Amino acid sequence: MQFSIAEPEAATPERHDRRERVGLKRRLARFMAARLLLCLAVLGIAVYFKQTGRGLESGAEVGLCVVLGAAFLTTVASAVVLSRSRHLLQLGALQIGIDISLITALVYVWGGSESVFAIGYALVTICAATLFHSRGAITAAAAASVAYGLVLMAIQNDWLPAYGEAGRASLSVVATVWGVHAGMLLLVAFLASLLAEESERAGRALDRRTSDLRRLQRLHQRTVESLTSGLLTADSVGIITSFNPEAERITGFTQEAAVGLFLERVLPGAAAAVFGDENKAPGRRRVRISYQTPKGEERYLGVAGSVLKDEAGQASGRVLIFQDVTDVVTMEVELRRSERLAAVGQMAADMAHELRNPLAAVLGSIQLLGTSFGDNGADAEKRRLVDIVQRETDRLNALLRDFLQYARPWPAVRGSVRLLPVVEELATLFHASQSATLEFQIDIDPRLAVALDPAQLRQLLWNLLLNAVEAMPGGGAIAVSARCCRPLPSQEAACEGRNAVSEGEGADSVEIAVSDNGVGISPEALERIFDPFFTTKADGTGLGLATVHRIVENHGGSVRVESKLHQGTTFFLCLPLSGDGR
Repeated sequence: MQFSIAEPEAATPERHDRRERVGLKRRLARFMAARLLLCLAVLGIAVYFKQTGRGLESGAEVGLCVVLGAAFLTTVASAVVLSRSRHLLQLGALQIGIDISLITALVYVWGGSESVFAIGYALVTICAATLFHSRGAITAAAAASVAYGLVLMAIQNDWLPAYGEAGRASLSVVATVWGVHAGMLLLVAFLASLLAEESERAGRALDRRTSDLRRLQRLHQRTVESLTSGLLTADSVGIITSFNPEAERITGFTQEAAVGLFLERVLPGAAAAVFGDENKAPGRRRVRISYQTPKGEERYLGVAGSVLKDEAGQASGRVLIFQDVTDVVTMEVELRRSERLAAVGQMAADMAHELRNPLAAVLGSIQLLGTSFGDNGADAEKRRLVDIVQRETDRLNALLRDFLQYARPWPAVRGSVRLLPVVEELATLFHASQSATLEFQIDIDPRLAVALDPAQLRQLLWNLLLNAVEAMPGGGAIAVSARCCRPLPSQEAACEGRNAVSEGEGADSVEIAVSDNGVGISPEALERIFDPFFTTKADGTGLGLATVHRIVENHGGSVRVESKLHQGTTFFLCLPLSGDGR
């Protein structure tokens, strides 16, 4: 089963007339072929009679040959005219007249009133009924009756020479034979016209049903193709039988590749999740599954299914409808992170109220206590302990201050900051402070600038570079690049020659990529790396990447990360593009 259906032609009068002409032409061709077969049958009968000693007289044989020859020649001529003529009805009437004349000649040369070939008039009447319905059938029957009566009268009155005694009979017998044949022909004309009209009505009804079916198929095709959800059907054993275009886009499988495969090959785990292990789940059930495309792209799909039933109500297959809900899952993760950040902000306000005042009191008390000690040895030891308490209190106060700085909303004081000088300065600092061998690969246009608070830009880049360095304890390469996304006119020169993203974040922006070839991040940790206090390092605070996320978010940008274990990690920052860079 496929959803691709040829577009039928519209039911127009021109199309109807064309179809009628084609049908009429086909019927005329069949009548000509039937005439040839009848001639061959007559010739075969004549040969048989001659071999059995019951052949015709020599004159009758000549006449029979003339009739058969005329039949063959007229058939060939009619076929040539049929292939070129546009007046098919006139040609059909001519064929009826030719057939009546040939049968009349055949009756004359073979048997007269006793000729078995008089039945041919009935065949011609039936042909006329199929071509011209009741009026044509009655006209043909009347013409055949007149022709038959004339030939019988001509033989009876010696207007024409009779072939043998078989053609002669008494006048009453001839009249009776003619009357029976004429009545039979009229009856045949009546019945044949009824059958022809009924056949035509049935044909028209079939055409209407066919047209309705094609419209239904076209509507079905358009509906399936217009769905914004993937749709597939599978038979009772799980083999896919149909696959719509949206399913191709979501899964990465083409229709040709998917149809004929088992459902588990295309959507692993979907059938079991929707229908259960026994495939007997009633109604519709919607689940969410993770999915990896043939190209390795990770996605989340919302899948619903139902049992496909046949005319008897028995299960004959399954229907699955699914959507790509990856963006929804991403939004849910962001929402949960925002909720956690809001809770952290409230907690930070409470901590500021509860801890900073006691810390200030403790620090003041320690400072006063330190002034009361003398210079002797015992007091020197006490002074050292007081200094330790004072130093650790200052460190605790600084940690609390940094935490509060992260947790509270920051005002986005935007300025025009060129990227290249900042990145080069930070790279120099890391070269000087790290014992491991580091290689920096910087690909940033000198004119490229972002609309960001300079201190916050430095802080987020410092955190990302520090994260990359710590992921490579033995040293390695760090790549920093930037490219324009839908550049502003003032910075088109700076973005010239670089890969521009036409559909991105919606605003004119710059995408900064920071890559390393370190240990990478596990899939489990990848979902939480921007959460506050989440860290995989023994001495980490879990605030570095959370601070990066907060800074980018406060400036209306976005951040995403791609990582593979033992291969490296890349952070992508999308930040507002400054309109002042030249």
